[in-house]
Amino acid sequence: MERERVLSIRDLSISFKTSNGPVNAIRGVRLDLFKGETIAIVGESGSGKSVTVKTIMGILDSNGQIDEGSITYFYKENGQKKKVDLTKISQKQIRYQFCGKKIAMVFQDPMTSLDPTMNIANQIMEGMFVHEKISKKEAKARALELLDLVGIVDPEKRLKQYPHQLSGGMRQRVVIAIALACNPDILICDEPTTALDVTIQAKILDLIKEIQVKKNISVIYITHDLGVVAKVADYVAVMYAGKIVEKGLIEEIFYQPKHPYTWGLLASMPDTLTNDERLYAIPGSPPNLLFKVKGDAFAARNQYAMKIDFEKDPPLFDVGGQHRVASWLAHPKAPKVEMPQQLKNRLARMVKEASKYDWNW
Repeated sequence: MERERVLSIRDLSISFKTSNGPVNAIRGVRLDLFKGETIAIVGESGSGKSVTVKTIMGILDSNGQIDEGSITYFYKENGQKKKVDLTKISQKQIRYQFCGKKIAMVFQDPMTSLDPTMNIANQIMEGMFVHEKISKKEAKARALELLDLVGIVDPEKRLKQYPHQLSGGMRQRVVIAIALACNPDILICDEPTTALDVTIQAKILDLIKEIQVKKNISVIYITHDLGVVAKVADYVAVMYAGKIVEKGLIEEIFYQPKHPYTWGLLASMPDTLTNDERLYAIPGSPPNLLFKVKGDAFAARNQYAMKIDFEKDPPLFDVGGQHRVASWLAHPKAPKVEMPQQLKNRLARMVKEASKYDWNW
């Protein structure tokens, strides 16, 4: 069965105006999202994950600008297939025509996402009144259904309450209900469990997965937590210094990572199966994007860097299946460099442990 593309990002470049000059935050990002599938965008802070999805939502900061590229959203309206380049319309148009209605977002901190002066009912129904011509009675009935869908007990009572009267886990469930209010095609989750404790995190991730299957929606996760990625994603895109440096199926990235940066990310995950309490840290720092990056942005931190890494930016090489990697080490004429044995051992332990928890591997 042919996969149905719902979002296509091509050669997206974004910069931000600062007093010191423009910061080239996003550099030629290419990404596809398909119906009913989940892609996780991972990378350290400042890699460009959140900027990318904010651009999709039309909430790019006022000092940010799209320098080139496209974000094409494919959708159906009145039974007709349509598409729109979100970079060619205003942020106001995106917010009123597509945000909430077609593309919705769950932010990481529910207390900053919810209005403390409005009860839960009004916050869930607000999007329905903006995007759909329905009565207050119909909107309330749907709000009750949504609270029930996200697993909130006694929804009639909760509709009348305010955010401060709910627990952190319940607030995040309400945020998810708000995002689903107008039956979007795409759900973007920006670190949706960061503010929650571990047991609640697992429940929220399971809930999003369950809703995704029920409604056949596409999901984008933004996260730095590779444990979350392993649990929820079908595909992974690894970002570094505003560029996607590796992407592929979840099992391709976790079983056979090819980019030294991905090796470092995986190595930095806590290893609960040994007594070693030390965490691995990738040496060095990301480049200053105020200045044009020459060559591979990761070259200065890459112990396997070659001369060409400091001179020319690598393209995305096809390394089999759906796996692509932007590293000169993937070039057919490059010396063969294997993932460090220590990391291989850690990954083997993680995969063995992951099998106990019904992860996607």
